[in-house]
Amino acid sequence: MQILVTGGAGFIGSNFVRTVLDAHKDVHVVNLDKLTYAGNLDSLVDVSADERYTFVRGDIADREGVDRLFTEQKIDGVINFAAESHVDRSILEPDVFVTTNVLGTQNLLSLAREHNVERFVQVSTDEVYGSLGPEGQFREDTPLAPNSPYSAAKASADLLCRAWFKTFNFPVIVTRCSNNYGPYQFPEKLIPLMVINALEDKPLPVYGDGKNVRDWLFAVDHCLAIDLIYREGKPGEVYNIGGDCERQNIDIVKQILTILDRPERLIQFVKDRPGHDRRYAMDTTKLKTELHWAPTVDFEEGLRRTVQWYLDNEDWWRKVMTGEYAEMYDRIYGSK
Repeated sequence: MQILVTGGAGFIGSNFVRTVLDAHKDVHVVNLDKLTYAGNLDSLVDVSADERYTFVRGDIADREGVDRLFTEQKIDGVINFAAESHVDRSILEPDVFVTTNVLGTQNLLSLAREHNVERFVQVSTDEVYGSLGPEGQFREDTPLAPNSPYSAAKASADLLCRAWFKTFNFPVIVTRCSNNYGPYQFPEKLIPLMVINALEDKPLPVYGDGKNVRDWLFAVDHCLAIDLIYREGKPGEVYNIGGDCERQNIDIVKQILTILDRPERLIQFVKDRPGHDRRYAMDTTKLKTELHWAPTVDFEEGLRRTVQWYLDNEDWWRKVMTGEYAEMYDRIYGSK
């Protein structure tokens, strides 16, 4: 079986490539990645020599290039991780998000159908549902109500997937996951940003009052869920993936400081992000009932393992915290 994994050099994508190669000896992974600031081949050094792994540099928005890849490779299935994914960046540069997340997904869907791909999994996000109040959880039938350019672009891609199934009977499945954390996450995201800033005794920027709530899932558990859905999920369906682990941002920041034995005075509250969703929580009953999936790593253990990984892999994160990252960090936090 040959699977095209787009965005496989990113955080979740690289974890997925590694997870699938470990779990299935009969799988060949073709990794298509544009290698933007968040794509890092250093995250896949341990599999780069595996004969079951092929890397191709390319952009899912480049129709000619993607068509050529489908022609040259016998692709049985597609799992689309490729996306611009940071909300702050989407506020500053929304056009980039539309190009990759919407037009890029449309390219993949069209070409996968033309080349008779047997299965297509679109990796989406809980952010397409919008924001919750203090009670309740997102279900797969919760109306989409995105509040940022990022989530609007992802919701648009989800609807394209629905249209391809309804119009063409194309075997596409959409997954929507809660916040991920773990090794190899780019340091613009909450947990690695706080870990690295704390290690360097820099201020830890926390939006608003820090009481925004997210449902957290260890990245490898997400990857195991996607692998299961790819193999056993029902075409045309949406599956929520979550950790049943709601935490306020400020509590996570304090927990990181405790693990690293750093003072809470490093916390610096900054002006809240425009359109900042207050709370996400996922109802994962469908996935657990139909496919018998459950997370394996609880948050406390996962956070300790994640912090330790950043302690042990300083070379990895120092290499990515230059150039475009430094410029964008200053644009997001420098004036607040």
